[in-house]
Amino acid sequence: MLKNEREQLNSEAKRSYILLRFGRGCLGVIKDWKKASLLIIYVIFALWFVDIEAVRELTNSLLDTGQITDKLPLLEQISIQFAKILGAIITLFLLLVRLGTPLGSKSMQGNLLRIGLVNSAGEAPLLIGKSVSKFDERITILEFISSGIPYSDWVDKRSKIESAVNVNVKEVGCGKDKRHILLSVVSAKNVLPQVINWQDSYLPKGNFALALGQSLLGVETVDLSVIPHILLGGSTGSGKSVLLKLLVYQCIKKDAIAYIADFKGGVDFPPSWDEHCQIVTQEKELLELLDCMTKELERRKVLHKNSGCANIDVYNQKTKSNLQRQIFACDEVAEILDKTGLDKTQKEVVSSIESKLATIARQGRAFGLHLILSTQRPDANILQGQIKNNINYRICGRADNVLSQIILDNTSASDNISSDARGRFITHEGTVFQGFWFDDNSAFG
Repeated sequence: MLKNEREQLNSEAKRSYILLRFGRGCLGVIKDWKKASLLIIYVIFALWFVDIEAVRELTNSLLDTGQITDKLPLLEQISIQFAKILGAIITLFLLLVRLGTPLGSKSMQGNLLRIGLVNSAGEAPLLIGKSVSKFDERITILEFISSGIPYSDWVDKRSKIESAVNVNVKEVGCGKDKRHILLSVVSAKNVLPQVINWQDSYLPKGNFALALGQSLLGVETVDLSVIPHILLGGSTGSGKSVLLKLLVYQCIKKDAIAYIADFKGGVDFPPSWDEHCQIVTQEKELLELLDCMTKELERRKVLHKNSGCANIDVYNQKTKSNLQRQIFACDEVAEILDKTGLDKTQKEVVSSIESKLATIARQGRAFGLHLILSTQRPDANILQGQIKNNINYRICGRADNVLSQIILDNTSASDNISSDARGRFITHEGTVFQGFWFDDNSAFG
């Protein structure tokens, strides 16, 4: 794009933004009593400054005066009064433009320009609205004119935007159309603690909601009755095993039947777990367990169909039954699904395990069968697409770009979680939280 073309576009954009701000200012006067009060004060001052009665008298005198020489002083005085009127109108316009301009708009635009969030004409987005969220007063909604910058660019530059604007971005969304971008932000002054000890009082009261940890906006939860399966990822020492144990513990507290596959010999689960769930450590046991779960899935299909119920909650309510949810958790799914170095027979066993996991992943939601899988390597060689694509709630701890991309389909874990963080996670929706520290040695005491 040529320089003169760019300058022309910038000029047109500035004029458009001024009119937009004027419109927002007029709307703000209607909705905001503070802005309305300021406008009334200005109008009173303007009426005093511009003496309308004096203008009327001068005009009448001008009409009554016959000689041109006698009219000149009157014309001069009338010109002064009309200049005052014009000045008052211009000032009113500028006041409404200012009332329609959020505080910090210019500096925010400059900061976005510095991080390269610009269109092909070199224009950065302009802040046109700032409001408090209706759902949480701690959240501020920033509304931008996108200036032709696509939504994906805002998402990709999320961490840079946070740094430039000095906020924590909870969510990036579209406004009333593609030209408006909404950022839900929280002040950067809010800092998550490094350790938050679990307390049973944190257990959500919802149907099958589970607590993950503390975000800047309170306790972060996931409801398995809505989102049936969870994939946990993160490098060694990121804290994913602690989080997995916490989730299984809450499922047990909510009267679910829990199964845990731990091919590291079960050493990560103290004896107290054996009293509350079934732990399998061998492939044969696991295959038998998954076979039982898939048969239970088919049995529940028949029960639901015969009773005309769409899901387990409706079934239990209608039939007054207590059909329990079943949770299958695996602390490191690569230990059971990696086929590297296996002979034909062993590969067939792993394929059978994969097939049953895929069935549960596809069909388990309505019938109360859930997967919570944890891994460091959820690539195609470990977690086949049929399983991974049906696990739509994903959480990642400390990770490099590759691991973050595999789990979340973006690099937000690498961008937002420091390399020495432990227990810090980010969801696929972009919410960062500090996972609760869970001491399973005393949890069942």
